[in-house]
Amino acid sequence: MNATEMLALALGGGVAAGLRLYATVLGLGLSIRFGWLELPQQLEGLRVLAHPAVLAVASLAYVAEFISDKIPWFDSFWDAIHTFIRPVGAAVLSAAAFASLDPAARVSLTLLAGGAALSAHTSKAALRFAVNHSPEPFSNWLLSLAGDFAAPALLWLTFTHPLLVLVLVLLFLAAFLWLAHAIVRLVRRGLAELRARWRGAPAGS
Repeated sequence: MNATEMLALALGGGVAAGLRLYATVLGLGLSIRFGWLELPQQLEGLRVLAHPAVLAVASLAYVAEFISDKIPWFDSFWDAIHTFIRPVGAAVLSAAAFASLDPAARVSLTLLAGGAALSAHTSKAALRFAVNHSPEPFSNWLLSLAGDFAAPALLWLTFTHPLLVLVLVLLFLAAFLWLAHAIVRLVRRGLAELRARWRGAPAGS
């Protein structure tokens, strides 16, 4: 793999994990186990994802996330729990993928993967919180299904069209930075409202 492909994998894989961590792990694991994905020598560390124990845990977690993400407001609670899990998971995947690289490159790519995952997760959480205020559930379901499709599609593009993924992710990160203040403010408001709902009191009381 060249530098562009490794950068695309770190950023593309990070965004995919930020949207759907367990789907990303499960998709990679199944692709490796059934030979749908031929790992280059530099990514041999990802072969652990094809282990039956990893596949079993990822499958259970994926089913839980798939269902949770379809329930208005509970999806925001699920996102709140995963604010740290998804970026850390993306960083762990990146560290495993680039285990054969020199430490400086491995740490740099791991940090980029974690940052991309946090950006994707924060954007997704803010959008879903905003949509949860809609009285009908269909927009929520459509966004959830879009996320279910986006993560595996992004993974496929990462390995088949890395330059395209690199451009798309860089555009997304630029948009995220431009809107960061509004996104973070919306996430903080969502967390406050979730705490209020959990306590059974109106938000802001």
